[in-house]
Amino acid sequence: MFHDTINAYNEAVFETDRDAAFAVVNRALADGATAEDIVFKVVIPATEEMMARVTQDPDANLAQHFMTAQIAAEVTEKMLEKFKNPPETIGRVVVGTSHGDLHSLGKRIVIGCLKALMVGVVDLGVNVKAEQFVDAALAHDAQVIGISSMMAHTAMGEEGCVKVRAILRERGLERRIKIVVGGAPYRFDGELYKAVGADAWAADGISAGKVIVDLIQEVKRP
Repeated sequence: MFHDTINAYNEAVFETDRDAAFAVVNRALADGATAEDIVFKVVIPATEEMMARVTQDPDANLAQHFMTAQIAAEVTEKMLEKFKNPPETIGRVVVGTSHGDLHSLGKRIVIGCLKALMVGVVDLGVNVKAEQFVDAALAHDAQVIGISSMMAHTAMGEEGCVKVRAILRERGLERRIKIVVGGAPYRFDGELYKAVGADAWAADGISAGKVIVDLIQEVKRP
């Protein structure tokens, strides 16, 4: 049952057909699946497959990335309302665009994917200063800070990842909180994330989901 449901659901999401995705989910519920089944046996496996599929598709664009992530997040949120017991998130991340940067599309794609993967997300918005990232991560007990930068000068700026790393080091938080970065400058230079002090980078908003989950697991590993 779930194999066919995953395939049908994933095809609908990949085609950015929200109504078709919900039709697949509603059929599964009518056939006896629980909301928990939909999230853990359909949405999460489909989201993981979607990550690989969209990332490898040379014709995929930001609009498609955004829609696939938003549909997955919306389905997850609807199903969570039907859970018998509130589900536990696998971890938490604070995300925002670096200081001086007002772009938000990439960040919103990341948030959609993370919600579908049962990751708690705190959205700090745009134009976020370094101290805000660290303070929010501590306040929300986040394992990861995600910094989006669409311009080179904000990626390498004084209030960007470099300063976030410095603050974590000063406060002795480098083992507790990891940094992931993303955006156009990092796609042009695959080694830039190391230069600014990040632990990892993601080529696009979809693949960022897996990168962040991996970092969360690294922090929580005994």
